[in-house]
Amino acid sequence: MLGPRRFNDLLGGLPGVSPNVLSQRLRELTEHGVVRRRDLGPPTRVHLYELTEWGRALEPILLQFGRWGSQSPQLPEGALGIDSLLLTIKAGFDPARAADLRGVYAFHIDADTYLAEVADDSVQLRCGTTPEPDATLTTDIDTLRAVCGHQITVAAAVDAGVLDLTGDKDATQRLTDLLLTPFTPRAFADDGT
Repeated sequence: MLGPRRFNDLLGGLPGVSPNVLSQRLRELTEHGVVRRRDLGPPTRVHLYELTEWGRALEPILLQFGRWGSQSPQLPEGALGIDSLLLTIKAGFDPARAADLRGVYAFHIDADTYLAEVADDSVQLRCGTTPEPDATLTTDIDTLRAVCGHQITVAAAVDAGVLDLTGDKDATQRLTDLLLTPFTPRAFADDGT
């Protein structure tokens, strides 16, 4: 949902899935027109998997499924991957708060960069960069998981030197609110799910 991925990126975001099972699923999704494989060619020899237009139409269903799953009385085993963490932002986004959160925010997580753009009544997430985001969060996936899981606060992570926020005070607060709101207890309860 956030853009094309290499096989190893997909595998890393799916704890407990074997390479053989993932290969089979990708083959099936490609055969059915949900996913397409794109080869970058020499010298990289990298294969990317991306959703087709028809596959992208699954987004509202997947987000609703995520909202439903967030209400589970039992937490799932395994750590959430970066895609799952960031898609939780989209699933938990409250359009009524868009005006308060408006802006473009960059998330540098390990070696990857993701953008969140809040405008009108929605948030758009994707891989990529922008020359001048309003605020930027830089950290590693383990710290991001700990912050989202309320094991450490953003302020404590900044003080420990494992998370960096850049931008003016208002923009960094908006970025923090955008990130953490879906991870507050029962964040999805207000919408009746």
